[in-house]
Parts: sequence; structure tokens; C-alpha cells
Amino acid sequence: MSETVTSGDTRAVEQLPLETLEKYLKGRIPNFNGPLRASKFPGGQSNPTFKLQAASGTYVLRRQPPGELLRSAHAVDREFRVMSALASTEVPVPAVLHLCEDRDLIGSQFYVMEYCEGRIFWDAALPQVDKTQRGAIYDDMNRMLAGLHSVDIEAAGLADYGKPGNYFRRQLDRWSRQYRASEIEPIAAMDTLISQLGSTLPEDDGRIALVHGDYRLDNVIFDPVKPRAIALLDWELSTLGHPFADLAYQCMQMRMPADGDKMAGLMGMDRQALGIPTEEEYVARYCARMGIDRIDCWAFCLAFSFFRLAAIIQGVAKRAQTGNASNKNAVRMGALVDPVARFALDILQQEG
Repeated sequence: MSETVTSGDTRAVEQLPLETLEKYLKGRIPNFNGPLRASKFPGGQSNPTFKLQAASGTYVLRRQPPGELLRSAHAVDREFRVMSALASTEVPVPAVLHLCEDRDLIGSQFYVMEYCEGRIFWDAALPQVDKTQRGAIYDDMNRMLAGLHSVDIEAAGLADYGKPGNYFRRQLDRWSRQYRASEIEPIAAMDTLISQLGSTLPEDDGRIALVHGDYRLDNVIFDPVKPRAIALLDWELSTLGHPFADLAYQCMQMRMPADGDKMAGLMGMDRQALGIPTEEEYVARYCARMGIDRIDCWAFCLAFSFFRLAAIIQGVAKRAQTGNASNKNAVRMGALVDPVARFALDILQQEG
């Protein structure tokens, strides 16, 4: 995993009071012992994430960004809870070690988890591996997603992890509010999209599962050699909801352009030559694993996923405007809101 240091990363590390943190963690994490050094991982637009190197080993710290935050956003406590609950399931997650809810200690809530050594792939085309590994990597993500959606919520202690009722209606309302709270200037495509999604909401079919909320390739750590997922990361948006939302969110990348800032996808690529499944093949494999025949509301699920991505990007741009973004590229991301919304509108018009 690349650890290229930028000026923004340096500032983020400087904001960590390492001496205070070292004293605090000693005695709270088994066998923890300093001295402590920190570096920031790339990415992390929402919750800044750091590699902590101590005499006792290597750890990962994930914190809320400093400053004023949107209500219900950056929920590191929810991440800690869900990963704790999944430790006894087949869904691979890092072992979580400590949650600090005292915002005064370092300026925000944070938690510490184990460091998992492995590979993170940022390019959906997987140029670093051969054709056989590409297909196996995508199939393992498919397997892991079906496993996540098969978790016994009650047995995992997560029966109260989300609200009952129509997930898509609740999520449309939530992300519309989040988008409006982060709006910098009017974007006609987003206004139209919010209206069209509201008028095409599918009926609630009663499906409820633990959903990740940001299920994509670069949120997975794979074994250093084998095409096997060893840790699913970034659970901030997880909740109880509709499983097809996770599947559609991952499949978005299959429809995104193969170039562009933060939108590197698989559009127009020869999937067969790469060894990567088509969207139809990927969805069919998921359905087979889940024991279902088809997904009737697929166009809506995809369009909704693009809408939610656009709302998330707008939030990143707003934080950049107020000087509270985790990554210096956040400002440029704001320009992606309009094209992402237009992808969703095209899907509703052509496939809905």
C-alpha cells in the first residue's frame, strides 16, 4: 500500500498529540509500549486514518476529522461496534483494540485496530496482477458480499443497528438532507435526480441485511500473495438495510469511465480479456450465492448508488471549502458531483 506523504498528510500527523496518545494507550491496549511514531495513509476523505508504529508493534488509528461535523457523519463509534460484532463471523475484519469517545484527548473520537499486512487495489482493472488473479479477486469480493448479507443479525448483536422500514426511502431522505447541508451552489442534475428517485422508489420487499454502505475494491485488503480478502475496511456507512444497495454500489465502478480523477472504472474495457466479470455475470453470481433468481429493481439501485456517491462527494467538497477536509484533492472532487448525477439520470432514462 502506497504511503506517499503530502503536505496535507504532514499537517494531519502534526495534529496528533503523540505523547498524550502514547500515555493514553498504554494500559488500554494489551502489551502496548512506546515510543510512538505516526504516518497518514493516503485517501481517507471522511475519517483520517494513520499507521501507528510502536515498540510493541504496528497499529492503525482512525479518527473523526477535527472541526464541525454534519450530524450522524464520521461515526467511528459505529465502525468500532460493527467490526467488534463481526469478529466471530466469516466476514474478515481487523481486530479492533480500543475506542476513545473522549473528544478532548486528541480533538475527536477515534479507535485503534490491528494493522493487516496485504494488498489494496485502487484501480478496478487490477493491472498489478494476471488474468487469473483478477477473476479470483472479483469472485472473492462477491463471496464476501454474499457472506456479509447472510450474517445472522440477532446472533451478532446488531438487531438494533438500523431502523426498520423502507431502506431506500430512508436513505434517499437522509442523503438528500446531507446533500442540501453541503450544497455550495445549485446543481440542476442533482435536483432532477432527487425528484426522479423519489417518484420511482420501489416497494419495500422486506429484505433486511447488514450492509457495508461503501462496498468497493479499495476498501478491501487482500492477502499479500493469494487472491483472498483478509479485511474489509471503512464501516462508517454501515447499517441495517437492503442488500442490493451494496451490490449496486460496487457495480457502479463497472460503469464509470476508465480515466479521470477518482473515477477510474471499467467502462469500455474488454472485460473478457482482463479476466474480470461483466456486470451481468457478477450480479448473477451474487444471486446464485444468495439463492435468488434475479433483481427486479436493478436500475433504481444503480441510480440510487450514483446519487449517494454524488452526495458523499459534495460533502467532501464542502469540508474542503471550510478547511476541514482530510485530503487536498477534496476541492477537485466537487467537480465530479454533476457528472455522477448525470450517470444516474441516464440509467433511469435508459434502463428504468
